[in-house]
Amino acid sequence: MSAPALRRRPQLSEEVAGHLRGQIMSGAIRPGSFVRIDETAVELGVSATPVREALVCLRGEGLVEQVPHRGYRVGELSRDDIEDIFWLQGTIASKLARRAARVITAEQIVQLTGLNGCLRDAVGRADAESVERCEFEFHRTVNKVAGGVKLAWFLFGAIRYTPARLYASDRSWGEEAVRSHEALIAAFTRRDLESVGELMRRQFVDGAERLIAHLERVGVWG
Repeated sequence: MSAPALRRRPQLSEEVAGHLRGQIMSGAIRPGSFVRIDETAVELGVSATPVREALVCLRGEGLVEQVPHRGYRVGELSRDDIEDIFWLQGTIASKLARRAARVITAEQIVQLTGLNGCLRDAVGRADAESVERCEFEFHRTVNKVAGGVKLAWFLFGAIRYTPARLYASDRSWGEEAVRSHEALIAAFTRRDLESVGELMRRQFVDGAERLIAHLERVGVWG
């Protein structure tokens, strides 16, 4: 299935980079494969310029390498890379969650409960786009309660490497996310900082394990 055409905006190259990043991290584009600028531009319905700019960005992140006279080749992706990425995400998210647990209000707990209800409904409908949105809003709300703007900015940078749609399309992951959020909300209600931090950390451990298992199944390391 071809990707939907992306709208033409100043940040178009960032959207293209996000699309390619997700393809690389999910194994849809394998290590050693070349990303063809013209083919990618046609697939996404954009000109070659934002694709070229996106590849330059991904080269700076170490996801692709430029091969003289041949183009851009996807770099190696190891199990350690996946574990490191999710360890960073989990460490930051856990700290923000513990900070949020100190100051969260009853109204904010109600808000989180509503967002988890949104996630539960989306999982039940197998609506991947809504699952992705509700999950993002749940965690964004926790981070806003925590008030750690700089830490949240670093977390957002790390989360770019999570192929969100891969998870959102997995019903078992969605059901586990709902259960995990329920436990997290209960810990917030008790103001149990240690449980809050551990529950948040476990979500990212689970994410790493699922992604590694997926990449093994599709033969990235075969």
